Amino acid sequence: MNREIRISPVRLVDEDNNQVGVVELQEAYRLAEEAELDLVEVAPHSRPPVCRIMDYGKHRYEESKKEQRARAKTKAAEMKEVRLGRTIKVDPHDIAIRVKRAHKFLMAGHKVQITQQFRGREMMHRHLGREILQRVVEQLADVSKVEIPPRQVGNRMHIILMPDRDKIRAIQKEEAKQAQAEGREAAEALKPDVIEPDAVEPDAVEPEVVEPEVVEPEVVEPEVVEPEVVEPEVVEPEVVEPEVVEPEVVEPEVVEPQAEAETREA
Repeated sequence: MNREIRISPVRLVDEDNNQVGVVELQEAYRLAEEAELDLVEVAPHSRPPVCRIMDYGKHRYEESKKEQRARAKTKAAEMKEVRLGRTIKVDPHDIAIRVKRAHKFLMAGHKVQITQQFRGREMMHRHLGREILQRVVEQLADVSKVEIPPRQVGNRMHIILMPDRDKIRAIQKEEAKQAQAEGREAAEALKPDVIEPDAVEPDAVEPEVVEPEVVEPEVVEPEVVEPEVVEPEVVEPEVVEPEVVEPEVVEPEVVEPQAEAETREA
């Protein structure tokens, strides 16, 4: 990438995935710098090597997303195992439960391995285990088909079923239609009863033609209003005479001498 490329010339592809042609390495560097992108060697073993102008960080991000999707797809199609039991003496109710589980796996798109185990002398009656597996296959025939027929490995016999895509899609469509129908029925059940009135046809009434009345505009002469002359009111100032206050005359008190008073007492 970029300055790590050593071979010149190179076959260049621009950022819009257009073929530029065979150019010198320095010219390819110049074009990548003008576009403010990276020059990445995508086919180093061809002669001349193929280089592409791209955003290398964005390219790495897109590649990681593709790898994640590929891993998720691989994980989604993994193998599921359903064991019928450790002996061929299995109750039919238990087998029905395991068949229901296998049906769920197949509807989800997984392959299913059905395993039947033998114990002790049951190995002498392997045909019984094969019959049990055959009954399971018949019960799952609506969503699956046999990929690997029954095989004996030690004390175990197993069969591998794969989902039948066409049958599963048909079942899913039918379930979707049924769900829509049930939804419509539930919606109609919740609607209040509406009583429609009797339909009465209206009498045909011819429209009355009304001639528009011509109204002559009334000419209104403007009224001339003479301005009112208001004479200013002359207010005479109020003359306030000052109040004359006569001073109060206080007569002096005559005090007789004390000696003269004593002589008069004697």
